[in-house]
Amino acid sequence: MHLVETMAYAGQQPWHGLGERLARHQPIEVWKERAGMDWNIDESEVRYITGQHGIGTINAFPEQKVLYRSDNKRPLAVVSKRFKVVQPAEILEFYRDLTEAGGFELETAGVLREGRKFWALAKTGHSATLKGEDQVDGYLLLATACDGTLATTAQFTSVRVVCNNTLAIALGESRSAIKVSHRSHFDPDVVKRQLGIAVSSWDGFVARMKALVECPVDPDSVEGLLRRVLTYASPDGKEVVNEQALKSVQSLYEGEGLGAELASSRGTAWGVLSGVTEYVDHHRRARSDDHRRDAAWFGAGAQIKQKAWDEVLKLVA
Repeated sequence: MHLVETMAYAGQQPWHGLGERLARHQPIEVWKERAGMDWNIDESEVRYITGQHGIGTINAFPEQKVLYRSDNKRPLAVVSKRFKVVQPAEILEFYRDLTEAGGFELETAGVLREGRKFWALAKTGHSATLKGEDQVDGYLLLATACDGTLATTAQFTSVRVVCNNTLAIALGESRSAIKVSHRSHFDPDVVKRQLGIAVSSWDGFVARMKALVECPVDPDSVEGLLRRVLTYASPDGKEVVNEQALKSVQSLYEGEGLGAELASSRGTAWGVLSGVTEYVDHHRRARSDDHRRDAAWFGAGAQIKQKAWDEVLKLVA
């Protein structure tokens, strides 16, 4: 089952082979249409019928509202009346000045889960090459959901070209994303100002990547590091190591992973991190590729990658 409802992409075909391919540098208006983001989220008061067999008085419940699509009228969610909606077009409009004057280039955009979640991903123009052949590009991801499952989230992300692995780039000391709650108004200019501080963090991120590349890892210590990362909470609340994931990541790190034999990865902390990110993005158990990518960007997969990043950075601290 695909989570993707509609999407468009420029460049390489995405992970699931779906979507409409666009020529590069298309205007925002074209992206809205081709990515299926040219509709609005409308809202209506919640109503209910009292009486037997659905026959009776129609009553209002003013504390909540129904969100629905303007194009096909399908319901999306029931939310609090204080919920601030972010429209699909707003996600793309966020990139208008960045693509027209800031050197950014939209690469994918689309709608997930029948319209409940939507996103756009753009290249920032930043890139780094490790050991002469391991290329990592910088991206900016903006996504939101209208069913309460995701705040409006702006996040710098890196993509390792050889294996298409993704890794969030930390903003400042600890944050890897800027999140705007749906209880607050989404002001794109404010978010861009906050991100403006982080654009320069690419240089810091590259410095950390290069430090990981230059950091050899004792083979005997790899398993212990991965055991600290690949854990999950058991029903009784205890942390349990995911042994199957551990074996998968070890095999990716030891040579089966894409790019594992590059000089930047072989026997290094960067290689360990790359093994984890490849496992999360491409091999972790999931109902579908879409579910896996959703978790890798926003859910449990993203948390695993963050833990791995924290652990390998301890090796170069």
